Amino acid sequence: MSTSTPAAPGPAETDPPHPQAGPGAARAHVRRLHQDGGTYAGIATAAGLAPATVAGLAAGRRRPARGTAAAVLAVTPQTLPRGRVDAGGTRLRLRALHVMGHSSARIARALGASEKTIRQLTRGDATTIGPALRDAITGLYDTWWDKRAPERTRFQRGAATAARRRAIAGNWCAGAGLDDDELDIPGYRPRQGWKPAAGTGVAPDIRPRARRRKARP
Repeated sequence: MSTSTPAAPGPAETDPPHPQAGPGAARAHVRRLHQDGGTYAGIATAAGLAPATVAGLAAGRRRPARGTAAAVLAVTPQTLPRGRVDAGGTRLRLRALHVMGHSSARIARALGASEKTIRQLTRGDATTIGPALRDAITGLYDTWWDKRAPERTRFQRGAATAARRRAIAGNWCAGAGLDDDELDIPGYRPRQGWKPAAGTGVAPDIRPRARRRKARP
């Protein structure tokens, strides 16, 4: 019985390229992964690329080579290093503090964080957050959730009134209406909206031990 060497596969027999390995699909995929909590550095590590390449792709500054697009599209949420977490629970905590008259500026001062970052989180512009900032906000919320903002001066009264008005306009739920067991489950929504809350007293002033760098949410 004679033997022969199998012929090399022709063009039609080779594996086809990724059907969506284009710049638009890769850019959209990076943005989805980022929304799900992945950092550009983490996505780059999983894809075997430089972080600048991934960031440039997401921003539309780079047109990726075919291999770069395929590497990005091969990254899944399961293979992605987790550097960030869902910000839903943090957003609800910040909004509940506004119901009690705590403004974004007052919260930011207590945390040693950027007021811009707190505003982004409160509005819902940021869907993920770093664990350290999330934990700091959770700790502040645990201290202030049932305490009113101080109104000793005209400035404090104006800030507290503005924070409450913002909460009313947004129909934000007070801390008493939040379910602590479900608060950090992605997608959780409180059953009720805004209701007036008098609290149990005035919140203490908190000064951070060290000023944080202005971190992203």
